[in-house]
Amino acid sequence: MITSREDGYELSTDPSRIDIDLVHHWLSTDTYWALGRSREAVEQSVRGSLNFAVHDAAGPQVAYARVVTDSATFAWLCDVYVAPAHRGRGLGTWLAGAVRDHLAPYHLNRVMLSTLDAHAVYAKVGFVALPNPDKLMILNSAG
Repeated sequence: MITSREDGYELSTDPSRIDIDLVHHWLSTDTYWALGRSREAVEQSVRGSLNFAVHDAAGPQVAYARVVTDSATFAWLCDVYVAPAHRGRGLGTWLAGAVRDHLAPYHLNRVMLSTLDAHAVYAKVGFVALPNPDKLMILNSAG
């Protein structure tokens, strides 16, 4: 899937367009959830996921998101990142909406994500707070 905006940004699910070195740099140095993540872990996570990359009109990648899914019942949206110079342009919302739209034909029972500070971004495309958080449990979480 490839889609474009009038301002020249292009969103793609083509894994060959993922700049793994850049994604590794972003995640391992500039996120609260993946600080220090190894390049090998990033590469393996990209291989095992549905990936979404945003490129600017000049071609470089400026945003990323990935989805872990069985394509039947469940999906987890994670590692959503927009390069600082491109923030404030609606790219995070565009990414989240593209994920929602891409997954819609699967009629999944649940699409989840975790965020510390971007609730408003995801709410714009239909995500809501978990109605029964007491139902969930986690194993070996670092935070």
